[in-house]
Amino acid sequence: MGFGPGGIDCDEVLRDVYLYLDDETDDGLRNRIRQHLDGCAPCLKQFGIEQDVRSLIARCCGGDQAPQSLRERISVRITEISVESARLEYRAD
Repeated sequence: MGFGPGGIDCDEVLRDVYLYLDDETDDGLRNRIRQHLDGCAPCLKQFGIEQDVRSLIARCCGGDQAPQSLRERISVRITEISVESARLEYRAD
């Protein structure tokens, strides 16, 4: 658990901002992110930028949605890359 407003830190908020925007978080995380955004001006600014990007994409793509199977594959790959990156960062040389 983070130490920022809402008990969540900035990195977690910005990592999950698209899940928040797409209403794909559970109620607990959604409330923690909302509390954080209410108390953290830099994250709120970044959130506003992400919202604008999302709106632009929605207008340009006409509301097309990726198939669930593609979304799942992307999510798995992002997790794999995150784990690989974390291993490299903590590797003792």
